[in-house]
Amino acid sequence: MALDSAFDLEAHRGGRALLPENTLPAFANALSMGVDTLELDVGVTADGEVVVSHERGLNPDLARDAAGGYVAAPGTPFVKLRLDEVRTYDVGQIRPDSPYAKQFPEQRAVEGTRIPTLKEVFALVEKSGNTRVRFNIETKIDPNHPDESPDPQAFVARLLGVIDAAGFSDRVMIQSFDWRTLLLVQKQAPKLPTVYLTLQRGSAPTNALDRATDWTAGFNPADHGGSLPRTIKAAGGAIWSPYFGDVTAALVKEAHELGLRVVVWTVNKADDMARMIEIGVDGIISDRPDLLRQVAGDKGIALPAGTPVSP
Repeated sequence: MALDSAFDLEAHRGGRALLPENTLPAFANALSMGVDTLELDVGVTADGEVVVSHERGLNPDLARDAAGGYVAAPGTPFVKLRLDEVRTYDVGQIRPDSPYAKQFPEQRAVEGTRIPTLKEVFALVEKSGNTRVRFNIETKIDPNHPDESPDPQAFVARLLGVIDAAGFSDRVMIQSFDWRTLLLVQKQAPKLPTVYLTLQRGSAPTNALDRATDWTAGFNPADHGGSLPRTIKAAGGAIWSPYFGDVTAALVKEAHELGLRVVVWTVNKADDMARMIEIGVDGIISDRPDLLRQVAGDKGIALPAGTPVSP
């Protein structure tokens, strides 16, 4: 995949402010609208199927059983469920009384929506006829919860197998907060760009500048001048994907001087989008790809054409 200088407009989980996250209706909406990249997350079931979900298991705010009840927290991990079991849950409507529902009050419910496989997302893109859209696929694996997903080697093997079988290797990036999976991708599929996710703020930061964490596969920013861009470069990354609140113009410049692209997450307000574009980021991941198209267009950025498709 050519990592050219073009701006990368990414629909986060398919554009979850608009339609149910990580579902075929959301991805169809993003394709119809026109985005450069579908951003999505994957896990692996007990029978080895790669499914699309931000959580490592059933999300109590999204998944309803056959009787219409939302699953109890914390939700069963996919690694303990077969695909046919996963298929019995409806993820087309947010739990109405949840904080998630308040976060995205305009999301349109789509009753009867199931958790898709990665194969089905690839098939939807083929159906759309879109030969340009890319995939930014996040491995949902947590080094602190090894029982909730396959080990990194098994996870990466399953994921790369699906990508290769679909013939989409030239259009895929693999991203993760768990850098172990990225190192494996670099060894096993060196043509796939790796995207190093980082988070330094909030209640559960995954990255510190003065030490290695459980997430960084032994890489310590202190060994690289306390610089995340330099650490990611040393690890072999192609793209740095930080939380947008952690980013400054100086850091973007430093990353660019190292040959890294910078794609920030998750930016949902127009003024923040404009500021990120002005400081020189190479792409933005957003729950509001419709708004991002408006802001990017106003900044003179060429917008990707839509390819209308139904889920």
